[in-house]
Amino acid sequence: MKRQTYTSEIKERAVRMLIEASSDYPSTWSAIQAIASKIGCTPETLRSWHKKHIDQTIPASMQAQSDKERIKELERENRELKQANEIIRKAAAFFAQAELDRTPW
Repeated sequence: MKRQTYTSEIKERAVRMLIEASSDYPSTWSAIQAIASKIGCTPETLRSWHKKHIDQTIPASMQAQSDKERIKELERENRELKQANEIIRKAAAFFAQAELDRTPW
C-alpha cells in the first residue's frame, strides 16, 4: 500500500479546520473523524497532526503548570469522595443497627 504524503499547508489547514469545528461536535474524536474524511486522510493521521500542533503551541512550562493544577484538583476531588464514602458508610451502619433493634427476637 502506497503511503500518502501531505504538504505542510494541507496539514495546517486540516488542523485549523479541526480547531474551528471542534465545538460543533460532541467530542474531539468525532470532529477528527468528520474532518479527516473531508481532507482524505485517516482519523489517526489527523489526530497526530493535531497533537503535534498542540505540543508546538503550548509551552512546556504551561503544560507542567496545568498538570500541577490538575493533580491538585484530582486530589481535592479524591478527599471529597473519601468524605462522602465515610458518610455513606456511617449512615448504612446506623440504619442497619436501627433495623436490628427493630426486629423482635
